[in-house]
Amino acid sequence: MHIVVLSGPEMAAEFKQKFPEGREGVSYTFLQSHSLLNQQLSPTDIVFDFLLHEQPERLSTYAPQQVVFCNAVTMQLAELVHQSELEEPCTLIGFNGLPTLFNRPILEVSLLNRKDEESLKEICETLDTEYLLVDDRVGMVTPRMICMIINEAFYTLQEQTASVEDIDLGMKLGTNYPKGPFEWAKQIGIENVYQVLQAVYEDTKEERYKICPLLKTKYLKDEAVV
Repeated sequence: MHIVVLSGPEMAAEFKQKFPEGREGVSYTFLQSHSLLNQQLSPTDIVFDFLLHEQPERLSTYAPQQVVFCNAVTMQLAELVHQSELEEPCTLIGFNGLPTLFNRPILEVSLLNRKDEESLKEICETLDTEYLLVDDRVGMVTPRMICMIINEAFYTLQEQTASVEDIDLGMKLGTNYPKGPFEWAKQIGIENVYQVLQAVYEDTKEERYKICPLLKTKYLKDEAVV
């Protein structure tokens, strides 16, 4: 099994941590741009594409017989295919590709077609990873929940109800979360948090995903989380 990975340096490093090179029967090619894809891709390759949601039209690059895992946090697979206007897309599997949320024991995934679950199972067995299959929805499950918690924490900070340190400590001690919301925001990246919340709010129009003004300001000014 040969796997082509399209990503920036940060997620390439995280991919290598989750799926170390040297695994028997598995080899990797790492690319940072779709422009080099045609030179590297063969019809039998499996692709992990962290960048496809940024350019949905690139879906046409992949042949129908290829299996493509794409970062599907801010765009559901059905919408990706709709925007690409392809009648016969490749076998498409979504995954949670947010920083620090990819390299976990369980790979969070979604499917365009349920009939592809057997292919997913075989690939994950080869890569020696468990997987959690979730609905094909914007935000998936973990990103949606964590970003909502981060958003609520920013509202609390904005209202000067508690400090960053108190909020993080209170969430860890009170709910047994592994990280506080601001710790999560630093690791995931404020830009990613903002984009997830914006996408989920546009999809659902639910007030709980409406972006806190303080969080939006941090994003627009490209400021540190705290």
